[in-house]
Amino acid sequence: MPSIRDVASRAGVSVATVSRALTGRGKVSANTKSAVESAARDLGYVASVTASALASGRTRNVGIVLPTVGRWYYSSLLQAVASEFNKAGYDLALYTTENDELYRRKIFSDFLLRKRLDAVISVTLKPTEDELEQLAKVGRPLIAVGGAIPNVATIRVDEVSIAELATEHLLSLGHKNIAFVGSPEVVDADFQLTSSRERGYLNAMDAARLEVPPEWRIPADYTTATAYQRVRNLLVNPRLKPTAFFCASDEMAFGAIIAARDLGYDVPRDISVIGIDGHEIGELFGLTTIAQFPGLQGAAAARKTLAMLGETTLDSDPTESFFSTEFIARFSTAPPPSLT
Repeated sequence: MPSIRDVASRAGVSVATVSRALTGRGKVSANTKSAVESAARDLGYVASVTASALASGRTRNVGIVLPTVGRWYYSSLLQAVASEFNKAGYDLALYTTENDELYRRKIFSDFLLRKRLDAVISVTLKPTEDELEQLAKVGRPLIAVGGAIPNVATIRVDEVSIAELATEHLLSLGHKNIAFVGSPEVVDADFQLTSSRERGYLNAMDAARLEVPPEWRIPADYTTATAYQRVRNLLVNPRLKPTAFFCASDEMAFGAIIAARDLGYDVPRDISVIGIDGHEIGELFGLTTIAQFPGLQGAAAARKTLAMLGETTLDSDPTESFFSTEFIARFSTAPPPSLT
């Protein structure tokens, strides 16, 4: 079996240079790296991950914790994170809490500490003070996505502001009867993203001096099916029927549009719908939305992690300000029937 010394001899470089070239740690010229990789291929040499970890104290393995991968936002973010780490030669260990509080605590208090990880990315999950202290004791960098944690680098959008903008858009069209789909009664992450979006909606309605009946704060679990049923229930009720829906996610907005159309309403002539996310199939629904680019958030979180591990440098730090969003005007919003 060929050794690292054999590779060094064939490439005409030192053992240390071979190690740097094959692990990606340390500076090596492109020509030298190519020569070392060619020699390793010719000899059939494969670097020992275990030996490298023992020598460097690094496993080249990063953990990521998410509530689920079953929603578009999380799956899009995860794909981008995995892509960035793959390019950098890192493995990714995935943990999902699946809304199980006991399992979530076990992940933070046991799995992440027991498994050899170089860093941890937490997505819309806010570690407790005890969990943060445990992670700090083992000296692992922590990067969060979804909300601010004191002394922790965080990728986040301004949830309240974008919710205000979505509601203000409907108000600017002349809507006064605006319902919110996604009340945190049903689901909310540790950073209370749903509560923040509902607060933005209520802020905008209050600024317009409009009262919000309880029926217009519709609980839903971020799924298309649940939003469909809840919106349908409200639209068949002849009392307090809204002319517009602000949905806390695009997937719920899809359910709202389908429910309205199934009942014979035209979107947007009779009912307007706006969402948040920038879902890739939103264009098929003609959905007006505010895109938050989960793929770009995931890539930024991965690059920030790599920078904290000394693998790269950043031109700008994505955790120093709110992540950019974009208002996308399509065809699901229009003035209410009374103004047309």
